Amino acid sequence: MATEPPIGGEVNHRRARLAVAALFFSNGALFATLLPRYPEIKSDLGMSNAGFGAAVAAFSAGALLAGIAAAVLIRRFGSARVALVTTMLLAGFIVAAGMAPAPLLFAGALFVAGASDGVTDVAQNVNGLRLQRLYGRSIINSLHAVWAVGAIVGGLTGAAAIALHIPRGGHLAGAATLFCGLVIVAYPHLLPGADHDEHPSAGRAGDRPVPSAVWITLAALVGIAVAGATVEDAGSSWATLYLRDSLDAPGSVAALGYVALVGSMFVGRLLGDRLVDRFGDRAVTRAGGVVAAAGMGAALAFPSVPGTIAGFAAAGLGVATVVPAAMRAADELPGLRAGTGLTVLTWLMRVGFLGAPLLVGVVADTASLRVGLLGVPIAGVALVLLARALTARRGTTSGVAPLDTP
Repeated sequence: MATEPPIGGEVNHRRARLAVAALFFSNGALFATLLPRYPEIKSDLGMSNAGFGAAVAAFSAGALLAGIAAAVLIRRFGSARVALVTTMLLAGFIVAAGMAPAPLLFAGALFVAGASDGVTDVAQNVNGLRLQRLYGRSIINSLHAVWAVGAIVGGLTGAAAIALHIPRGGHLAGAATLFCGLVIVAYPHLLPGADHDEHPSAGRAGDRPVPSAVWITLAALVGIAVAGATVEDAGSSWATLYLRDSLDAPGSVAALGYVALVGSMFVGRLLGDRLVDRFGDRAVTRAGGVVAAAGMGAALAFPSVPGTIAGFAAAGLGVATVVPAAMRAADELPGLRAGTGLTVLTWLMRVGFLGAPLLVGVVADTASLRVGLLGVPIAGVALVLLARALTARRGTTSGVAPLDTP
């Protein structure tokens, strides 16, 4: 059994950073290792595009319903313990989803896996943002970059398992064991104790009513996160299917669409902290929206296997810093109780993950999957319009800007 993180004493920031990075890595890898198996699961279970989209949406439905409880669980048990337990649950139900013998059981396993992931997502970001405040500089993009590395490793693991004809059950069980083991090793080095004692809003929220401008800004930040989630979901849920079924790419090549998206997200997040410090969240998000809209728009206008893989890469690069920027800004909104902004944003962001696969599936059955993927360039345009909710420059503690500023 994992030991409790030490209470008291000086925190080893380097070990804590490696430990929380292990959480992000494992979280990205666990779900991604299932994604290359989606086409064969869809075929084995005889599902339509709409039916498959609805089943995949169950993952986001579980996250949406459970995610709102994350703040309560974290205040009660601490982000480290919550992240450990929910990671184990996520791994177990990913295996169950991969081996489900019927569509309803597939959707049910994804629902519980999504519920676990929704809580893990908040817990690991709470721990990471807390560590960022101790560092005194931005590190959240680098942690999300590590998540992208995990997703790449998971996606490549799935593609390799397909190429090597490894049975689905053995592949998923082996991956779950490996990544859960990593989290167990990291657990004792996560930040211990209460998660929000040193938060900028600690002890100050509730003294006066929250201004309406704060809620408006939070709504815009949710829109930014949902747009980023829509692009990420297009890669996770549909890239492999689109390349295989619409463009006739082999299964191992079709998996590269998702790998390209998360690979470019990794590059963007690796550079993201430096870019944001220099140009500000607003400028970086606007530029990213243009890149995502133009890259995926061109790929859909002139379909080919290499062009589509490049289009997903452009989309991933464009949204690389979007979700971390929105999370950071929401977590530091003035007037809200510590953790409230991040929990609300993370919860509502799941609306994008819930609605996007279902909407794309319906459009794909009505018209084509190519038409359904037009949601990616539309999301890029939305980022350009909503980016004004973010700061023009770094250097403020709030991380947000009034919506009426130019």
